[in-house]
Amino acid sequence: MNAQTNNNQFIHSGIISKITGDSVIVSLEQNIHCESCKAKAGCGISESSTKEIEVFNTSDSFKINEIVNIVLKKALGFKAVFWAYIFPFILMFCTLIISSYFLEEWIAGILSILVLLPYYLVLYYFKNALKSVFKISILKT
Repeated sequence: MNAQTNNNQFIHSGIISKITGDSVIVSLEQNIHCESCKAKAGCGISESSTKEIEVFNTSDSFKINEIVNIVLKKALGFKAVFWAYIFPFILMFCTLIISSYFLEEWIAGILSILVLLPYYLVLYYFKNALKSVFKISILKT
């Protein structure tokens, strides 16, 4: 079942494929809402028929192959797109503009690409903190 409950969240059905410690891996079925979504190119869920998502379980008990609903908040999706795509682009573009005043053009271009390495390493380093910010809810059906 794929339904938009209100303007702030989506409910997406899936099946529990793996349970490890405090996290539950849910295999999501293809979403019918992806066709009308404006951010489907950057999302990644619309690219294939099934995707897996890790949800941190609070205290509910789940079983493998149990059908559940995943609640995705739109605000979190926009925030994720910003930090994964928009901010790195702004960072790269600003680095290119500023460094082109002081360095040769080809060096400025390489530097603007290389500035993404520490950025994504910092994101990777803080992935556990980001997981607590980007909470996804899981509901029994």
